[in-house]
Amino acid sequence: MRARPSQEEIRRHNLGALLRHVHVHGATSRAELTTTLGLNRSTIGALTADLAAAGLVSEGGARETGRAGRPSLVVRPASERVYAYALSIEVDRLRAARVGLGGRILDIRTAERPRGTLAAEAVGPLTGFVKELHQAVPAGAVCVGSGVAVCGMVRRDDGMVRLGPTMGWVDEPLGAALAEALGGDRGVLVGNVSDVCALAEHTRGAAVGCDHVIYLYGDVGVGAGIIAGGRRVTGHGGYGGEVGHMVVHPGGRPCLCGSRGCWETEIGEHALIQAAGRSGAVVGREAVLAVVDAADRGDSQAQAAVRQVGNWLGFGVANLVNIFNPETVIFGGTLRDVYLAAAAHVRSRLNSNGLPACREHVRLRTPKLGDDAPLIGAAELAFEQLLADPLDAVAG
Repeated sequence: MRARPSQEEIRRHNLGALLRHVHVHGATSRAELTTTLGLNRSTIGALTADLAAAGLVSEGGARETGRAGRPSLVVRPASERVYAYALSIEVDRLRAARVGLGGRILDIRTAERPRGTLAAEAVGPLTGFVKELHQAVPAGAVCVGSGVAVCGMVRRDDGMVRLGPTMGWVDEPLGAALAEALGGDRGVLVGNVSDVCALAEHTRGAAVGCDHVIYLYGDVGVGAGIIAGGRRVTGHGGYGGEVGHMVVHPGGRPCLCGSRGCWETEIGEHALIQAAGRSGAVVGREAVLAVVDAADRGDSQAQAAVRQVGNWLGFGVANLVNIFNPETVIFGGTLRDVYLAAAAHVRSRLNSNGLPACREHVRLRTPKLGDDAPLIGAAELAFEQLLADPLDAVAG
């Protein structure tokens, strides 16, 4: 027979639930917290007092409710005092940010990243960014850890990047290298960029209120962050979501992963550029936008390229919709630009190949958080321990 939780365990659970609500939803009155969390007024008062004493929230600015009696105090996350470092290693750039509790980006650094550089070559610049960011940290502020978003297959247990074909990485110990370089006793958590973007958009972006979500992130490669039943689906070792490597065109183009006919060879950056007859020109987001702009201005070859890639994009989305039955599909990275240019083709292919029961309710969206999604999602990884047990995490 399972033992009943102790009063202390219940208290810690309630502290986490209250802090999580304020972290996700922002300033919330005590009255609203009482209703939302299903706790009485005195319990909410005691919990907020404990969190305020730990420096995790502040109270003040009573909110008028329109009801008789004294207005309820408002509880706010201590964004300036409690923060995480968020790092993002993308195909063409490196970014680092200091993100406050509540998801506020307080400070940010960005640098271009030459394609093909190894993980070890990213550690130095990112560490330098963190040192720069730390110089602006106010006295008494607390760092709860660091999160990293990276384009690659990440081993959940230790942040090892097992494979990053678009970057030429194989078994790169990124998590350990960054933990050693950054020092301190706070861990470094590494996640696939698609996965952390899905987390960010589900928490505070285009998928708020949706418990079944697919976030597609594209550049040279393509990956997916998948949320089912409100929980991230990352697979046994953390390698789930590699949808860019589902074979959609047997005998098609060779893929960087070693296979042939993978979905990303039909919808990735190179596929669009080649179809538009621009091979050897500028690559990256700029090149994708140039093709989309040319199509918009009437360039027939660019228009054909957009139709072709849009058709393949819808083909793969239909497969994913049939398998996962999501409420929302979000197109991020360069896929955002491709989707906006080819939305009619994507929807048409989805309607042709998707099962009616699975597709009829699906919303196709672009990210609300835009390019900030990888950083905000990486920060959420770092905040998780704090939200699970606030007082223990701060004491640690």
